[in-house]
Amino acid sequence: MHSHLHEEVHDCAELLRGALRDNGITLPSLGVDLPSFAGTYATPLVALGNCNTATARKLAEVLRKAATR
Repeated sequence: MHSHLHEEVHDCAELLRGALRDNGITLPSLGVDLPSFAGTYATPLVALGNCNTATARKLAEVLRKAATR
């Protein structure tokens, strides 16, 4: 795998982590999907991970507000 793709997917995950944090949301399992490095995907994947129902509701609320802007 090319190192620029490796850096890009890690940077993207960190950008998303920061944007979520700015909205009071933490996805504890957010990170790079390591199996996608070995798969046939065009680019590696960001794994959003698991969250509890309170976090899922907060995320839905933030997304709905952003969609109405």
